[in-house]
Amino acid sequence: MNIETLSPFVLSLITFVPAGGALLLVLFPRRDRDIRLFALVVSLLAFILSLHLPAHLVRSQPGFQFEVNSQWITSPNIHYHMGVDGFSLWLVLLTTFLTPLCVLISWRIHDRVKEFFVLLLVLETALIGVFTALDLFLFYFFWEATLIPMALLIGIFGHERRVYAAVKFFLFTMIASVFMLAAILWLYAKVGSFDFVTIQNAIRTGQVSNFAAASLWLFLGFFAAFAVKVPLFPLHTWLPDAHVEAPTAGSVLLAGVLLKMGTYGMLRFNLGLFPEQSRRNAPWIMALALMGIIYGALVAMVQPNLKKLIAYSSISHLGFVVLGIFSFTGAGWDGAMFVMLAHGISTGALFMLAGILHERRHTYAIREFGGLATPMPIYAALFLFMVLSSVGLPLLNGFVGEFLVLSGTFRAHPVYGILGATGVIWSACYLLWMYQRVFFGKVTQEANSTLEDLNLFERAALWPTIVMALLMGVAPLLWLGVIDPAVRNALEPLARVASKMVGQ
Repeated sequence: MNIETLSPFVLSLITFVPAGGALLLVLFPRRDRDIRLFALVVSLLAFILSLHLPAHLVRSQPGFQFEVNSQWITSPNIHYHMGVDGFSLWLVLLTTFLTPLCVLISWRIHDRVKEFFVLLLVLETALIGVFTALDLFLFYFFWEATLIPMALLIGIFGHERRVYAAVKFFLFTMIASVFMLAAILWLYAKVGSFDFVTIQNAIRTGQVSNFAAASLWLFLGFFAAFAVKVPLFPLHTWLPDAHVEAPTAGSVLLAGVLLKMGTYGMLRFNLGLFPEQSRRNAPWIMALALMGIIYGALVAMVQPNLKKLIAYSSISHLGFVVLGIFSFTGAGWDGAMFVMLAHGISTGALFMLAGILHERRHTYAIREFGGLATPMPIYAALFLFMVLSSVGLPLLNGFVGEFLVLSGTFRAHPVYGILGATGVIWSACYLLWMYQRVFFGKVTQEANSTLEDLNLFERAALWPTIVMALLMGVAPLLWLGVIDPAVRNALEPLARVASKMVGQ
């Protein structure tokens, strides 16, 4: 049986193969090497299956593809409705791409190995489900399902303050999600379905009673859940703690994929269901995004902790994504999607690199390093490459997305575009200064003089991110060619909303 035969079921396979692998892992005897190998094989299988999506996507068809839609529960009216478009396809690929790398970078974990990889594979299924679910009940199920494995990864396998960080992460996300649940239930009560497409069509054709009066509160209900997940300033305080205390694989998936759940949700649900409220509220949301860009950069500048510096850089970079989304321009949306993907690759790699250093020195304190380019030349070279990709060096993945976001933002709001551009300058300052302190000069600590350079598993985890960062910078149309049809399809109804608002 070839992949073509499985095409109608490929999205379900991609989603549930990791969870199936996790169930089989539970039955495995406690032989750590076999557990690691099996987790790697399962995660690679999900990645290989996911390559079917871009290979067989019809780019001239902007709507949902690879759809599966069948009745799941009759009362209430819940469907197993899955599908992808240009907004979600690359996020699925990002998830399946990073997970095998997380397995490799976690190869040296020796405590509760089975539990660790079970949680990692369950988390992968939940993340893919968030990006593929087209039924609001199913979406909420997967959204909440990401909480448990991530909180356990932080709380069990994290560092000294892991329990505090895990509880804080769980409570922030859970409380914010309650508002989204209330909005979903209100829509179900009015439409009689949780299906996203059905609800969207009912709203657009004016079939939802009292929608105009409730739309602001519905918009805010969804937005609260997504803003906390991004996280948008000032709802960001859970993120630095979660990153610092999480194991390396947890930080990679948290920064690389989990944060994108929030920005994806804004694109899919806030703008897809509440376009008028999205436009009305765009100015203050963009202002918060700008605050996050500048605040995250300034706090990163003074961070003495390497991992916390990278965490605050995520707050700054995700601010660019929100800025692009609420610019309501094609360039802004293309750029927002591209920044999501580029950030997932670059920041995921930076967290892997930070984790490698912590494994050798058991500290993230920048003052404990210095001159590491001498004992660890390959590590230093790869770290520099990823720093340059994060600051947006041309021909690397960080440049294209930020340029498009700032271009779209400047077209819509010139002042916001100018202020946003300062974030690019700040990111270069704090990342290059951090690199100078860690790698240049003489070795300042005796313990650093004998540090081991990258081993085979660490190189295997990092080189794919290097290749991907270079490929995205040199050939961005491979990604934008899939994203742009979805952007144009989504902008059409928003243009009608804009003309309606101007006429009021």
